[in-house]
Amino acid sequence: MKFDAIIIGAGAAGLFCAMEAGRRGRKVLVIEHNAQVGRKILISGGGRCNFTNRAVKPENFVSRNPHFCKSALARYTPQDFIELVKKHRIEFYEKKLGQLFCRESSHQIVEMLLAECRKATIEIRTNCTVKNISKNDLFRVETSQGNFIAESLVIATGGLSFPKIGATDFGYRIARQFDLKIVETKPALVALVAANSAASFKKLAGVSIDASVSFGKQSFRENILFTHRGLSGPAILQISNYWQKNKTVSIDLSPSADVSELLEKNSENRQNLDNFLSRILPNRFAEVFIAEQFSNKPVNQFGKTEREQIASKLNDWQIEFSGTEGYDKAEVTLGGVSTDELSSQTMECKRVKNLYFIGELVDVTGWLGGYNFQWAWSSGFAAGQVV
Repeated sequence: MKFDAIIIGAGAAGLFCAMEAGRRGRKVLVIEHNAQVGRKILISGGGRCNFTNRAVKPENFVSRNPHFCKSALARYTPQDFIELVKKHRIEFYEKKLGQLFCRESSHQIVEMLLAECRKATIEIRTNCTVKNISKNDLFRVETSQGNFIAESLVIATGGLSFPKIGATDFGYRIARQFDLKIVETKPALVALVAANSAASFKKLAGVSIDASVSFGKQSFRENILFTHRGLSGPAILQISNYWQKNKTVSIDLSPSADVSELLEKNSENRQNLDNFLSRILPNRFAEVFIAEQFSNKPVNQFGKTEREQIASKLNDWQIEFSGTEGYDKAEVTLGGVSTDELSSQTMECKRVKNLYFIGELVDVTGWLGGYNFQWAWSSGFAAGQVV
């Protein structure tokens, strides 16, 4: 069977690309190896899908080429997607920091994409495994449901995160088949595992603190969450996109208060240090952290040097991580098909005519908060205008 375009992967980027190409009158086939389309959309945002962010900027993305994402993001913006959501009468709300979620369910986003694909007469085949891809003048795709040919081929199979819902390295294998460069892949937007102090982390598991987390020039102020093995929470997930092994991360556990000043002003206070610090920190954290790091005595018994050491530990906690919680827990994949290989206007391979890579497969990784979905829509739109 012959099509104008075949898209492999019925996730956010693949479905969006299909509906855009279909709107142009193109005959499009979407192939999905899972039984269900959009599985990652369905589980995202706690089942409510953080489908975009009002404040998307190129600076919110990590890539070897920070300029690559600009063209696609400018041509299909968050407001464009919001208009589509409104057109389908999906109620949504802004949680914080520009993050937009469905009020009811992420199923609504999948249904919206499928409705647009039906309107554009897109053929979608699920439970369809690709066995081989070859190219002469046209692409030939051999599958468990037959063989198909097309002028254009779009790879939208996502990264390595969440293997439990079907993530594989298929897209990277196709990139290698066509000799494309791949930037090393790593789990991203993921919890980090502490290099030591495992016992104290277990004692603190479940404690959440408003903190400012920094690595290099990047800094994020949101909650951190202690786990049995290290740290999670929004600020940690954000910094995981930048973190490098064997280098320390700085955490300000009291970003609203200079602990040195606070202790100086209260140097005559007779409260025990843990009780005193529970003014600005959760009780359990104050107890465990003080027991681990300092002697728990009245504040007025600490000298100036000791007070400065306490302040340094709280306003600039230097912590080493041994690794991440891996792809099972990662929201996205860092790295991917090198942007050097692709046109930023169309997502087409520069060296392989009519071959396109979109979405998470590309070396463009967004922050937590709807940015990766926006990249899926924008990169899908860019390819959908030309395939």
